[in-house]
Amino acid sequence: MPQLPDDLDAVAVRTWCSLALEALGRERAEIDAINVYPIADGDTGTNLYLTVESAAAAVEAVFAAHETGATATAPATADAVRAMAHGALIGARGNSGTILAQLLRGMAGVLADGGDAAHLRLALTRAAAAARQAVAHPVEGTVLTVATAAAEAARGDERELRAVVSAAYEGARAALAKTPEQLAVLGRAGVVDAGGRGLVAVLGALVEAVTGQAPVRGPRTGSGKAATPVDGGSVVGLPVGGVPVDGLAAVEGPLDCPEELDGGGPAFEVIYLLEARDEQVDRLRTRLDALGDSLVVVGGDGLWHVHVHVDDAGAAVEAGVEAGRPYRIRITHFATESGHDVRVQAEPAQRAVVVVVPGDGLAGLCTEAGATTVIARPGEPPASGELVDAIRRAHAREVVLLPNDAALRHTAAAAAEQARTEGVRVALVPTRAAVQGIAALAVHEPDRGFDEDVVAMTAAAGATRYAELAVAERQSWTMAGICQAGDILGLIDGDVAVIGADVPATARTVLDRMLAAGGELVTLVLGEDVPDAMADALEEHVREGYLAVDTVVYRGGHQRAPLLIGVE
Repeated sequence: MPQLPDDLDAVAVRTWCSLALEALGRERAEIDAINVYPIADGDTGTNLYLTVESAAAAVEAVFAAHETGATATAPATADAVRAMAHGALIGARGNSGTILAQLLRGMAGVLADGGDAAHLRLALTRAAAAARQAVAHPVEGTVLTVATAAAEAARGDERELRAVVSAAYEGARAALAKTPEQLAVLGRAGVVDAGGRGLVAVLGALVEAVTGQAPVRGPRTGSGKAATPVDGGSVVGLPVGGVPVDGLAAVEGPLDCPEELDGGGPAFEVIYLLEARDEQVDRLRTRLDALGDSLVVVGGDGLWHVHVHVDDAGAAVEAGVEAGRPYRIRITHFATESGHDVRVQAEPAQRAVVVVVPGDGLAGLCTEAGATTVIARPGEPPASGELVDAIRRAHAREVVLLPNDAALRHTAAAAAEQARTEGVRVALVPTRAAVQGIAALAVHEPDRGFDEDVVAMTAAAGATRYAELAVAERQSWTMAGICQAGDILGLIDGDVAVIGADVPATARTVLDRMLAAGGELVTLVLGEDVPDAMADALEEHVREGYLAVDTVVYRGGHQRAPLLIGVE
C-alpha cells in the first residue's frame, strides 16, 4: 500500500490530477447531460475533462524532465502545482473549464509555499476569491458557490491534511445540493449545477489522493426521493431530478429542457489565450463586458485566458488584438433549434488534413495549403482534446492527422480514436518533425483515394530526414559527448549528433552530415530571431557543396528551435 502524504507534495499533486481526470472521464457524459446554465449546450463535462487533461499533461511533463538521467528525482512541489495551474490555463475550455483553471491557479499560488493543512485551507480560500474576481457578473448557484462553500467548510481547526480535504469535499457536496434552490433555471430543469458537480468530482479526487480512499458514493436516485445516509453520515443523494450530490446521475442523455430555459443569448462563444499586461486586461474586461455576457478572464503574469459569449465575434477578437497578442482563438457559433442550443455547421467536406506546427509562420503556410492547424507553442504541447477540436473544425468525412512530434504519438492516437467514434475516418501519419509534415502535405491529393493519399503522404514523410538546433540548458551527457550550458546542439533524427559553439557553424556541420547520405531537397525553417542573412549563407553552403540539391526556406515564427532542417 503506498504511503499516504502528510502534505500535498509533488507526487500527491500528480496523483490528484490523474484521479481527477479519471473521475471526470467517468462522469463526463452525465455532467454534459445536466448542463443547462449559462448555455444549455451539453458540454460542461467535456470542457472540464479537457481542462484537467491539459493540467495533468503539464504535471507529467515536469515529472518526465526530472526522471531522465541517472539521478531521477521528484520535482519540487512548487514546480508541480505551477505546472498544473499553467496547464489548466492554456487548456481551459468553456465557461466552467475557465473558472476551474482560475481555481487551480489560486490554489497553486499558496501551495507553492507549502502543502500542509494550513496552506490548503488558505489555498481554497484564495482560489474561491480569485474565481469570483475573474467572473464579470458572479451568479449564486453555480460552481462559484460550490467553491466558496468548500473553502468555508475547510476553515475549521483540523490539523491533518486529510481532515481538511474531507471537510472541503463535504462542504462542496452540500452546496451543490442547494444550487437548484439558488438558480431558477436549475430548479425548473430539476438538476444541480453542472460546473459545480464537476468541481465536486475534482475535490473527491483530492480526497482520494490524500486519504487513499475514494469518497463513498450513494446509489442512483431516479424517483426524486432523497437517498439514505451512508454509515450514519450525511446524505449522499440529491432529491432534485434524480441527480445525486456526489456526481452520479439518473440522466442518460441530454436534458429535454423546456423552451423557457433558452434565453436567446449571444450567438458566439469566443475563447482565446492572450499575452498582455495587467492594465491592458482591465480595459479588455470593460470592453468585452459591454459586448456580451458569460465573461471570464483568468490568468496573470502576462498570460490570460479569455472566455465570452457575444453576437459580434470579430469585435471580441479585435478587442484582444488591441489589448495584446491573442492566439489559440476558438469561435463557436450557436443557433436555436427546437429550444436547444446547437452548433451550426455546413455540409462536411470529403477530406482534410490536420497538422500540428511549432510556430505561427508554419501555421500560415499550412493554412494556405488547405490544412487545419494546431500550434504547439514552446512548453505547451496540445492535448488530445485540442486535436479532436481541430478534427471537428476541419469538418470532413476523412481526415489525415500529422502530429509532427514523436512525443505526441499517444496524444494523436487518442484524438484519432475519439474522432472515429464520432463517425470521422481518421488516418494518423506518424510524422516526427514539422519538416516531415511539410513533405507529407506537399504530396497530399484530396481527389485520389483515401488509402492511396495516406500511403503517399506517409512515404514522403518517411523519406525526409529531420534535424533541429537547440541550446543546451545545462551540462549533460549526449551521444556526441558532454555538452555545457549554452552550447548549440545539432539533433539529427532526434539524437544529438553535433555540439557546437554557434548556430551557423553547427547548422553547416549538421547539413554536411545529413547530405553525406544523399538528398535532392533541403528545407530550412527559421525561428523568429534568426536573421535572413544566415538563411542566405546556408543556401550558398548547400549550393556550393552539393550542386544537385535545391533549398527552400520558410519562416517559422515563434518556435522552440532556432532552426529546423529537412533533407529529402
